[in-house]
Amino acid sequence: MSNKNDSTDAQSRHDIIITRILKAPRSLVFKAWTDPKHIAQWWGPKGFTTQVREMDLRPGGKWRYVMIGPDGTQYPVKGVFREIIPFEKIVTSDEFDQGFEKVVNVDLPKGIVVTAVFEDLDGNTKLTLQIMHESIEDRRRHEQMGVIEGWNSTFDCLDEFLAKA
Repeated sequence: MSNKNDSTDAQSRHDIIITRILKAPRSLVFKAWTDPKHIAQWWGPKGFTTQVREMDLRPGGKWRYVMIGPDGTQYPVKGVFREIIPFEKIVTSDEFDQGFEKVVNVDLPKGIVVTAVFEDLDGNTKLTLQIMHESIEDRRRHEQMGVIEGWNSTFDCLDEFLAKA
């Protein structure tokens, strides 16, 4: 397992880049990322559960998840798929859904776009996640909310799921 967080290198940019090598073939990783039955089993940081409320996997299609923390707090998120290249790339908006502001008392970043790139790597998968923000301030605010730690914990959960799949 390999982590690479390029956020420090991106200090002058609006994006956060997280790279992970997953010990599973690209087709399985892509399926885990796009099948609601699989998403519910690994999405979210360690100790969270996730309910997939909507998943229309096509450009213009919407997705909506509710992540539930260990204490029962609900964190609703949503987005619209912008681009999908099966087994290679997904581009989507990533928004805090209605109600999120009630559980996190911060000025939430807006206009986030997430690109997930899936690459073959000798039977494993290199997953590169690029989280783009409208401004440097929004990126910093997102980092202060724990986005890097949250995604790395989520990828740990994905690793565990893939090991059992």
